[in-house]
Amino acid sequence: MSKFYRLNQYIQASKLRVIDSEGKQIGILTRLESLEKAKQAQLDLVEIGPQADPPVAKIIDFQKFKYEESKKERGAKRSSEGSLKELWLSPRIAEHDLKVRLDRANEFLKEGHKVKLTVKFKGREMTHPELGHEVLKQALISLGEHVSVERESRFEGRNLSVILVKSKGGKKDEQTKNQQISAKEGQDNSQR
Repeated sequence: MSKFYRLNQYIQASKLRVIDSEGKQIGILTRLESLEKAKQAQLDLVEIGPQADPPVAKIIDFQKFKYEESKKERGAKRSSEGSLKELWLSPRIAEHDLKVRLDRANEFLKEGHKVKLTVKFKGREMTHPELGHEVLKQALISLGEHVSVERESRFEGRNLSVILVKSKGGKKDEQTKNQQISAKEGQDNSQR
């Protein structure tokens, strides 16, 4: 979404606080003086702060300025990506429901987000935590090799959760995944 900027003769303010292309403040000039300075430098006069009193204008190459703005916007968009998406599961979740949730998890992972799978225990379900571990194990197996575990499964109150990220690929991720699954099986057997 690009912002609207007034430039050159379309600037309506009679006085402007002018900044040159290096970012140094020239001072408060009339509109005509500002336009003349921009013309001498063979650059554009761009109103970047219309709400200020007097409005702020910069003498710059407008195309270069727009490119820098779009670059900043893309950078901000990228930094907002990779956020954490959480999907809730139940220890008694049906097979199809689990498949639907895992398809959604795959979509999130492909978009570059981290995914937190949370098994929510209600009431007396807490007496059988191995059911939650089993659901997470099935989820890891179903998601395949393109997923690696960022944070081991652990309880947070009545919820058992694990954080997954898209795998960079390679044997190391597969080995750590196999180790995590076998460790979970060992935990389940020791609790019985």
